[in-house]
Amino acid sequence: MKQFLIFTVKTLVLLLLLLVVLDFLYTTVYLQSSNRGKIDYVYNSKARNYDVVILGSSRANNHFVAPLFEQKGLKTFNYGMSGGHLFEASLLLKLMTERHYKIKNVVLEADLNLANEQESESVASKFLPYIHRSKVIEAHFAQQPHFWANYYIPFYRYIVFGPQIGFREMYNMVMQKPTKLLDHLGYYPLGKNPNANMKNDLTNLKPLHNRYYEEIKHLCKTNHINLIAVMTPMCSNTKGLNYFEKVKAIYPEIHNYENAVEGDQYFSSCGHMNDVGARKFTTIILNDFFK
Repeated sequence: MKQFLIFTVKTLVLLLLLLVVLDFLYTTVYLQSSNRGKIDYVYNSKARNYDVVILGSSRANNHFVAPLFEQKGLKTFNYGMSGGHLFEASLLLKLMTERHYKIKNVVLEADLNLANEQESESVASKFLPYIHRSKVIEAHFAQQPHFWANYYIPFYRYIVFGPQIGFREMYNMVMQKPTKLLDHLGYYPLGKNPNANMKNDLTNLKPLHNRYYEEIKHLCKTNHINLIAVMTPMCSNTKGLNYFEKVKAIYPEIHNYENAVEGDQYFSSCGHMNDVGARKFTTIILNDFFK
């Protein structure tokens, strides 16, 4: 019995040491990469200067054509993240300010993402490799479920979020394999989808006094950044479009462009414009705010 206990303790100690070593190796790799996605592109960067930074979900990523801003002489990057929520947008802006970015304007897509304050696990997990290296990231995750395990158990986060930050992603970083996420200054164009579902129902969606939208407003005010919050277009065959009126009632400063681009020919799906629609919409935004 005594020998069994000794063997068990030794095995657990060796396992713990292995996890610590693996955690260190994976984290070291992530600290060397800046070409796989928008999070490592910001985290492993030094101060950058921008006239316009674009934040939000896929409805920012697919709707704001950053090269059109550049054609107007505005240094711009689209940091919208498909699948992301305002939880991640706020954290990304915090990282930018932590790295002393100089930003004149933030264009924030604030519409459907106002309806929740949850993290998007598929996007938020990509911040976790840096959780021990950044007080900003640590504090942002501190109130989230499983924070204790992600923070204190070595290698736990790399196992739980394997598809996002596990071996395959770590290997691709070692091989310096780029993605398309940083192409076109962060803008991700969509094509026309002939089989797209051009119907949507927002009837049960309710906007919140959103904590992370408030954080973004506070960050912009503190850092003297002009915040331009906008609601972006939906296809015309959408039920519950009064959702956008509800947003306006809570946050009258958010500009409503829900019907700025109309016609299914401009949409790849009901909630996402194709490249032609995005260019039409971006031109409207440029004319309205950046003449």
